[in-house]
Amino acid sequence: MQIVVGIVTISDRASAGEYKDFGGPALKEAAQKAGWEILSEAVVPDDAARIQEAIRSFSQQGCGLILTTGGTGVGPRDVTPEAIRAIMRVELPGFGEVMRAESMKMTPNSILSRSLAAIIDLSLVIALPGKPSGAVECLGFVQGAIPHGVALAQRVPTSC
Repeated sequence: MQIVVGIVTISDRASAGEYKDFGGPALKEAAQKAGWEILSEAVVPDDAARIQEAIRSFSQQGCGLILTTGGTGVGPRDVTPEAIRAIMRVELPGFGEVMRAESMKMTPNSILSRSLAAIIDLSLVIALPGKPSGAVECLGFVQGAIPHGVALAQRVPTSC
């Protein structure tokens, strides 16, 4: 199964052109190394409606996997988890648990991360940290479960 990916960088400064996006390109490189096809990319501000719009748009375009980077901390503008939870069908808590547990082996500050995964429309959405190295590391921690997660997300329920 070919995994088709959308990548959303969430950053006020990067979306305004004040800061170069490093997280999105780092995830793109990691996804390409995994053999996945990158279909869509976007840089949006830390705004729940804009995050939701990008995720839903990418899902409608056929992205079975949507990776977000940024907005998972505890700052006042970090709204990625709330944006995702407002439109998800179901949360997959194991992804966040594994990402935090493995990251704790590297830095005690990872306990502050609110990274998560959920099913939105027909996509597996994984919210990763904003730091490029952290985003790629966390993706690696859960990569083994991604093909099955995407397959489950893309199954259309049948009526009885």
